Amino acid sequence: MQTPQFPESNHPIVKSLFHNSDQELLTLFQNHPDQGKFFTAIFCRYAQIVYTLIRHSVRSPVQADYLFARTWRHIYYELRGLDLRRESPEEGGENITLQNWLINVTAICINQTDLPSVESIHYSLLSAPPPLWCYVGQALEQLAPLLRLTVLMAQTFRWSETRIAAYLQAEGEAISPAQVKALLQKGYQSLEGNLPEDIRAIYFEEDLMVMG
Repeated sequence: MQTPQFPESNHPIVKSLFHNSDQELLTLFQNHPDQGKFFTAIFCRYAQIVYTLIRHSVRSPVQADYLFARTWRHIYYELRGLDLRRESPEEGGENITLQNWLINVTAICINQTDLPSVESIHYSLLSAPPPLWCYVGQALEQLAPLLRLTVLMAQTFRWSETRIAAYLQAEGEAISPAQVKALLQKGYQSLEGNLPEDIRAIYFEEDLMVMG
């Protein structure tokens, strides 16, 4: 069984964190929510283990990729409040490690996630690696409701500006296709601006030295 390769592992920003311990990366992730490199470093360190567990449990590669992304999105939100000391057994037992915690969370996701059919999955691991997917989702949440809705209709449903305008008009919004086009342009700019700078550098090869 082949596991996918994750090019972000070779990015200088991520490689600069290879010497950090799991606990250091977790603490940095929790203390610096405006930066994405710490979560990405955790992902790169454990992606192969998590993927292998999932791939052995799911027959379809398409469903495995989708569950892999869903699992990392769950991990992303759970890590924000994770205290490994609190998760560990009472005094006398061994402390739980981040690796053990990740394996446990992966097992829970495998057992509890109701996977959709292969035909209805449109997720691409190559196009949206889990760290990027997580931070794009966070950036979407920060958009104004109308901007978020138009971006989702254009990107998720592939609707044209005319169709989006017709839908919004039916919902009581007096809006033309030309105005939808302007909204989409503003939405994409805001979405990119909401992404952490280091995530844009890692995945879009933007130079941190020249970014405002």
